Amino acid sequence: MIFMDSEKVPTPFNSAGKDEIAKVVLMPGNPLRSKWIAEEFFEDPRLVNNIRGAQGYTGTWHGHPVSVMASGMGIPSLSIYAYELYNFYDTDIIVRTGTAGSISKDVNVGDLLIPDGAFTTSNFAEMMGLPKGTEHVPDGELFELAVKKAKETVRNKKVHTGPVLTEDLYYGQDASVESWSGKGVLAFEMEAAALFAIAKAAGKKALAVLTISNSILDGTQMHPDETAHFLTEMIETALKAAFDE
Repeated sequence: MIFMDSEKVPTPFNSAGKDEIAKVVLMPGNPLRSKWIAEEFFEDPRLVNNIRGAQGYTGTWHGHPVSVMASGMGIPSLSIYAYELYNFYDTDIIVRTGTAGSISKDVNVGDLLIPDGAFTTSNFAEMMGLPKGTEHVPDGELFELAVKKAKETVRNKKVHTGPVLTEDLYYGQDASVESWSGKGVLAFEMEAAALFAIAKAAGKKALAVLTISNSILDGTQMHPDETAHFLTEMIETALKAAFDE
């Protein structure tokens, strides 16, 4: 592990100055989604980071300073950005705004899922000194706010709460669907557990608000024409929860 002086920003992965990142950061995986969020939801967004194409923007939402920073895919990539934001840029809240694959017949494509915990098959937690099999959890207050705001915001799909599994592999599932479904896990994704663990270690807050993009059970996927609408409700929920509006 590399340790870096928190005063030495910009970093090798983030070209923003310390005062160019807000206390609240939304974190999609896709850099193009970061750009879309900034343009659709922020007032006066400005690009503050584009190293490796991991686009980061800062602007305001309803007068609140807010940033969005792409995490890339998977635990290693997210871990770099989340660690730096919490520890070097003094960010207080990161909300993962991404997608997940359902492993429950009751959780359908387009539904919103707000995880109350995240298991993982990765060994990153053990590398952080945490017990194997730990369920990593979001900030409790943010979670409750997100559930409330989602129920006010989402119109045509269901809102679910429950645990997810954070995987290291996308192709060639590294976990048994039946086994995890039997433990109450609703969906698989690739980042939430790491975000929750890194936030806890930093004494900061984390939340995940996810859109179900596909069903691992039957192979159905969200149609591209539907994506913007359902992701809009996800982003609205995340912003309303982060700022309690």
